[in-house]
Amino acid sequence: MLVVPTYNEAAAIGAALSGVPRDVVERIIVADGDSTDATAQAARAAGAEVLSAGRGYGRACWAGAQAAAPDAILVFMDGDGSDRAEFIPELIAPLVAGTHDFVIASRVRGTREPGSMGLHQILIGVVIGFLIKLRFGTGYTDMCAFRAIRRERLLALGMREMTYGWNLEMQVRAVRCKLRILELPVSYGRRRGGASKVSGNVMTSIRVGGRLLWTFLRLAAIDSRA
Repeated sequence: MLVVPTYNEAAAIGAALSGVPRDVVERIIVADGDSTDATAQAARAAGAEVLSAGRGYGRACWAGAQAAAPDAILVFMDGDGSDRAEFIPELIAPLVAGTHDFVIASRVRGTREPGSMGLHQILIGVVIGFLIKLRFGTGYTDMCAFRAIRRERLLALGMREMTYGWNLEMQVRAVRCKLRILELPVSYGRRRGGASKVSGNVMTSIRVGGRLLWTFLRLAAIDSRA
């Protein structure tokens, strides 16, 4: 099942979902964060179920996971069209084969369309990945939203972060729970429409960066007391 958290992505959601391989993905849930535009209507027109999740990136992801069947493989993807849905079969293949428990796309290791990622986005992912390796023993090159995990595995992680720290918390908890992790290089493009909620706004980028740092420090402190 595909979970797509959204907030005001009416201009992009249709194109984002158009590339989803429907022979592989049985359900698409757009977990919407109280959009004020026509995101919900556009998502339904593209064949998705729309779930009103309330504000918060992590809260939307969590709501989508809760709506899935108990045995579902969950794929998370952003709704701006930058993630390439045609890679979904490659993301879930290691889970189906039983060789890995958590597969995360790496934009840094893949091919990026010019202008798709700012230098600060790349640096944040690399630095956070290094800190995770330094603290917990296994690192990452990216914090890409495009990822796959079985629902039962996700629920067992004990996720708490309901804002932009969701992706980082999942990655840290996956390491701490000793999941078998695979980073998969993928192609990455520019958003298909609308404005970025994070990278396009300096103050928002600073707030998100602060949230990521706080999330990492909180998780590191929890581990040190274990």
